[in-house]
Amino acid sequence: MNIYKKIAFYPADILLPDNVDMEKWAVIACDQFTSQPEYWEDVKNIVSDSKSAYNIVLPEIYLNSDDTESKIDKINSTMNMYINEGLFKAYNNTFFYIERKLSSGKIRRGIVGAIDLEQYEFEPGNSAAIRATEGTVLERIPPRIKVRENASLELPHVILLIDDEKDLVFSSVEKKDENKIYDFDLMKNSGHITAWNCDNCEDIANKFYELLNINYSKNNSMLFAVGDGNHSLATAKAYWNNIKKDLKDTENHPARFALVEVENVHDNALEFEPINRIILNCDPQDLLEEFKQFCGASEKLQKNCQEISYVINCKVNKLYIKNPASNLAVGTLQMFLDNYISKNKCEIDYIHGNDVVIELSKKENSIGFLLPSMEKSDLFKTIVKDGILPRKTFSMGEAYDKRFYIEARKIKTE
Repeated sequence: MNIYKKIAFYPADILLPDNVDMEKWAVIACDQFTSQPEYWEDVKNIVSDSKSAYNIVLPEIYLNSDDTESKIDKINSTMNMYINEGLFKAYNNTFFYIERKLSSGKIRRGIVGAIDLEQYEFEPGNSAAIRATEGTVLERIPPRIKVRENASLELPHVILLIDDEKDLVFSSVEKKDENKIYDFDLMKNSGHITAWNCDNCEDIANKFYELLNINYSKNNSMLFAVGDGNHSLATAKAYWNNIKKDLKDTENHPARFALVEVENVHDNALEFEPINRIILNCDPQDLLEEFKQFCGASEKLQKNCQEISYVINCKVNKLYIKNPASNLAVGTLQMFLDNYISKNKCEIDYIHGNDVVIELSKKENSIGFLLPSMEKSDLFKTIVKDGILPRKTFSMGEAYDKRFYIEARKIKTE
């Protein structure tokens, strides 16, 4: 058995656009700014008629629009046009090493390669090498499969995390000037990004395997936890399960694999931010009163309680939860909201950043919730012990620091 199969992480045939304006090519992950159409309108204006990843991804803000089907058709035809025009340069059987300079000035490191979807599971309580960190909403998968099923390319925004306290993996990466493959500023003040082609992939894989053995010594068979893009990766898995039944060769089909970026949860530049909630088309006072009854929450200061804040019309108030339904405040809130929204036909959106929630709380019939952040050192321990976290527990950094679409990989056979 080769080293890559042992770790379920493989060098990939990675495509990069050639002779394009990379600042216009690269766009942020499709699941960002879902309540801010002005962000995506601005991206559209920046890109204009340039070759861009914007033309071959579907921002989720448009996922349920009336013209979604035509948008998907156009995305697929544009992918094929880009391939047929020879837009891409191929870097075969390789990892990319990535350095992302964030808006804070910190450098976040990553390795881009392909995981084996047969070694990934999103159902709670599994023992796979690659595991989801949060509950997967099955209803969110079918519309995303529609985007993927006729696509000839995938562009990754999935980030997997490793629990590498000794920095075994990234200390084995060699940065050589002659292997630098891109180096440019990202649009809309999202920092800078640089990448190198790795020519010591097997050495890097051996460090991953060493890390896996350390995990086994702790009775943990998990090597990777999904940090960003849970539903995108679940979609890739569901699509693979759909098509593999009719395939003769399931070992080497490109759709069996998914391109991802791997980062170390202990990286100093990686910060966990809470994901806040905004509830629209609701009776804010009714929702608030029912939540208080659900978990014994009150605005009276109490010790040893879970704490969250709520926002109505820009006014922020703290709540102290006396009878939590989950080990985390976000879990207590989400359990309540799932039931309340189902009964009352409200709308919910998940928001990065307090300021955005406070601004959105100006809308009539809305209430926002501001949540505390999770300690990133608790992530792997919690997944191993409890299976998954409550949905939308954390975000890795602010929205503008999310992964950008840059690399691509073919997921269809010729």
